[in-house]
Amino acid sequence: MSSSTKDAPPPLPEPLRVPVADSHTHLDMQDGTVEEALAKAASVGVTTVVQVGCDVRGSRWAAETAAAHEAVHATVALHPNEAPRIVLGDPDGWSRQGAREPGGDAALDAALAEIDALAALPHVRGVGETGLDHFRTGPDGIAAQQRSFRAHIEIAKRHGKALVIHDREAHDDVLRILREEGAPDTVVFHCYSGDAEMAKTCAEAGYYMSFAGNVTFKNAQPLRDALAVAPPELVLVETDAPFLTPAPYRGRPNAPYLVPVTLRAMAEVKGMPEDALATAVAANTARAFGY
Repeated sequence: MSSSTKDAPPPLPEPLRVPVADSHTHLDMQDGTVEEALAKAASVGVTTVVQVGCDVRGSRWAAETAAAHEAVHATVALHPNEAPRIVLGDPDGWSRQGAREPGGDAALDAALAEIDALAALPHVRGVGETGLDHFRTGPDGIAAQQRSFRAHIEIAKRHGKALVIHDREAHDDVLRILREEGAPDTVVFHCYSGDAEMAKTCAEAGYYMSFAGNVTFKNAQPLRDALAVAPPELVLVETDAPFLTPAPYRGRPNAPYLVPVTLRAMAEVKGMPEDALATAVAANTARAFGY
């Protein structure tokens, strides 16, 4: 594949007959305007998107974008990797804000207060993505991450909003903290990454499992095994765009219009007709995010 193809957006998939929602996307990190992204998605049957906040600025933007567009719902949060950056600083500045000074617990409290205020808005339908990330945060950041996660659980419960979880190599700790704090009524595991055993645990607790383009990757058999046992009434589909572009376009820019590629792969794994899975996923997403 030449470099020009590698950066080229994948082609439009065959439209879905039953419209669905992209339950987790980052329009602020994608090329082009929000209007273009929504029009392209709608043209293939992806008529709703959930725009996810990862920091204070991104959460404000998500709330504003949802207020301006019928087809967009927002979630607001500090990403698990954002919390340690606020508390401990970020000398390398790999986040979008560039290098940052350590702000300590007071700075985290101030950021959480801002998320709390945004979570009260009617077009904000969830609190997330929050959770734990043991892949990118070392032992020094774990305390800040866990404190932030516990605070987000409390915010979601107080406002009656869905809790959207980022769980990277932290399954046991995420499930433990949900048990300790008492989970909100609605919990969504975004970009579900557990195995079939964990899927059964999530199903028993009534947690939604949202599958992204990585369910199509060759090495993702454990994910497909998890999807196979996940009850159809607890399954969502997402892009996490611009990341996790489904096969055969892996490595190229992802966007909400590629949801049909993932949904078709999921239908195959579940042995369900495409329309039946799309109908379930559409209803599940609306129920989870209360729209």
